[in-house]
Amino acid sequence: MVDEVETQTQAGNPDAPAAAAAADGGAPAQEGRGPRGGRGGRGGGRDGGRGGRDGGRGRRDDRRNREEEGEELIEKLVHINRVSKTVKGGKRFGFAALVVVGDGKGRAGFGHGKAREVPEAISKATAAAKKAMIRVPLRDGRTLHHDGNGHFGAGKVTLRAAPSGTGIIAGGPMRAIFESLGVADVVTKSVGTSNPYNMIRATFEALKEQTSPRSVAQRRGKKVADLLGRGGMGSAEAEATAEAIAE
Repeated sequence: MVDEVETQTQAGNPDAPAAAAAADGGAPAQEGRGPRGGRGGRGGGRDGGRGGRDGGRGRRDDRRNREEEGEELIEKLVHINRVSKTVKGGKRFGFAALVVVGDGKGRAGFGHGKAREVPEAISKATAAAKKAMIRVPLRDGRTLHHDGNGHFGAGKVTLRAAPSGTGIIAGGPMRAIFESLGVADVVTKSVGTSNPYNMIRATFEALKEQTSPRSVAQRRGKKVADLLGRGGMGSAEAEATAEAIAE
């Protein structure tokens, strides 16, 4: 009789196999399909996305570091000034550094930095100099194209192009500029002051006015040979010189 009742119950209720399967162990499978599993999946996706973004930032930083390391710059420490401040507990010392930076190929800049320690002041000045670099056209990659004058404060400087073999005839602060700039032959004169800050600023004012025959010819819509020929140079010599000129 019991077997007949079970048979009739299963035949009358189509959902009985499903209920039996759930009673025999189907409940854990339903719990695995619950919202907890979905949350875990979403959390894993978010963590993976964050890891990808962080990895991208690291790659960009590495690329920037490689670019900075690839550019070799010449750094010249021109002057260090020490100042002191008297306070209740004693004296506090500070340092100011003046640095000139150049690539030796026609680009140079100067910077000023202050800090409590000398290395930190130099690093600040170097960073400022790299941001303020200018490009100066050079003749044959060794000297200036023409003479120039610069003035800043009480400082006045005169720059003159020189033939090959002359060398750098300049004072301490100005010599650092031309060595970092890549100039091999130049004659300079500074009057009015020996303050390195004013001397360097006056020198950069003179360098900013430097122009090359090629830039002048482009501005006037002419050829470089035409400009050189008007200076008394022969046509053949002017053409040869125009081809040899490189900024």
